[in-house]
Formats: sequence, C-alpha cells, structure tokens
Amino acid sequence: MSNGVHDDHAREADEAMRRASEEAARVKAEADRVAAEALTGEAKEEGLRQLGVIYGGLIGVAVVMVQPFLVATTLDMSARVSVIAFAVAIPLLAALVLVNRQETFRGRRSPSVLVVGAQSVAQLAALIGIVAGFWHITWVAGVAFLVAALVAVGVHSAGYWRVETARDGGSSAPTAS
Repeated sequence: MSNGVHDDHAREADEAMRRASEEAARVKAEADRVAAEALTGEAKEEGLRQLGVIYGGLIGVAVVMVQPFLVATTLDMSARVSVIAFAVAIPLLAALVLVNRQETFRGRRSPSVLVVGAQSVAQLAALIGIVAGFWHITWVAGVAFLVAALVAVGVHSAGYWRVETARDGGSSAPTAS
C-alpha cells in the first residue's frame, strides 16, 4: 500500500474517531439532560402523577379480579396464586398510593430503599396476580396477558423516549413511527 493511500485511510479513521467522539459527547449531554430533568421540573411531576395512576389502576384491577374468588368454594392452583399475589400487592400498593401523595405534595421522590423495594414487589405481585387470574380462566389468556404486558412496557419505553428526545427540538429523534 502506498504512503498516500495509507495517509488517506489514517485521515478517514481520524475523522471517524472525531465524529464518534462528538456524537458520544452529544449523546452523553442528552442523557445527562434527561436524567437531570427526571429529578426536577415537569418530568418529576409527571413521573409522580404516572406512579399514582399505576398504583391506583393496579389496586382497581386487583379488587375486581379477586371478587369471584371470594365466593368460590374451592380454588385451583392458578386461582390460589392469583389470590395470594393480590394479598401481597393490595396493601403494598395502598401504602405506595399514600407515599405517592406525600411525594407529590412535597415535590420530591422518597429516597427510601424500602419504598423502592415495595414498588418492585407490589408491581411484580400485581402482575403475577393478573396473569394467574387470566390463567385460571384459560392458560392462553394468561400467556397472552403476559406477552401483551411485556410489549406494553416496550411501547411505553419507546413512546417516552420519542417524546422526551423530541422536546429539545434536536435531530436525534426519529421522524417516522
């Protein structure tokens, strides 16, 4: 390979490295902006509101799904799993609703590890209760709900990312769905 070709490749590599470094710095700055915004301002308030809706909605679903099991004379395994999961989820979700109201009032999230753990346990228990409840009706419904819930998490994540990256008016947000 001649020296000229080698120099051209070296310049192209240097240029590619420079562009990659600039893009990495831009992405890091955007990530830092989103992270900072998540802790302050409108994004924090919206996050608190969404958590309140999630907790209340899960309590409502749990209460509706448990009702038929209250009068049942016997419960199969999936019904028992559903009832036990909701027995764990409902009081934790109720406590989280109260914590959420206080967080909203104070305008800040609770730094407690216990609250974060309760969120994870409550949401997981509610998911298990719902899946087991649908499974009690038919296993196909249980699997369908589980798959749809996982897809829904992806939809929410993608939608959130699209909305938040579009806020800065930057060209980083894709233009077509």
